[in-house]
Amino acid sequence: MDNDQVTLLGFWASPVAMRVRIALAEKGVRFEYKEQSMRNKSALLLEMNPVHKKIPVLIHNGKPICESLVIVQYIDEMWNQSPLLPSDPYERARSMFWADFVDQKIYDMKRKMMWTARGEEQEAAKKDFIDCLKLLEVELGAKPYFGGETLGYVDVALVPFYCWFHAYETIANFSIEAKCPKLIGWCKRCMQKESVSKSLAGPHKMYNYEEDTSAFRASTMLLV
Repeated sequence: MDNDQVTLLGFWASPVAMRVRIALAEKGVRFEYKEQSMRNKSALLLEMNPVHKKIPVLIHNGKPICESLVIVQYIDEMWNQSPLLPSDPYERARSMFWADFVDQKIYDMKRKMMWTARGEEQEAAKKDFIDCLKLLEVELGAKPYFGGETLGYVDVALVPFYCWFHAYETIANFSIEAKCPKLIGWCKRCMQKESVSKSLAGPHKMYNYEEDTSAFRASTMLLV
């Protein structure tokens, strides 16, 4: 597969695009990265993902694969080294369940905590967020990673959100580590891996991006 042509269409601040970067790095797959603008989508992105018109998109030998968890599963099956998903069908199903949980719960919490909720609604959103993280702590248990002794599918799905935690805490005024120390310990353990640390954006850069995005969103609403 040394002659494979692998291209990733992504956006630097997107946690779901970071997932794909981590998976490719874990597998040692060389790829070309093409940064995309979310406000001015490229012709290539629209061609490769005409259904949802969003990143990430992995283009493997000219064929597009869309949706981050689908892409990570594809990478795991295409390149056999350093497996991310368990071979046991039950454990594999559990991993896919918890990765989907991250998408259904953690990904959506950002909007509630930082964009739409204020006052009591924001406090309720913070509680729901912490409750979800606590469930993940229970699933992690005493294992170093969700994948056991090595980084796995759920780790790849969840760890990109770590670089957003500083923005969550600053804007919504709370401490994740105070409530979920085990999960933050897991985050720091993941960050010791080069595949993770080189794939995630810096937390302060993410906070500045969120501030800029919020200001742009507010100005746009004023113009409506």
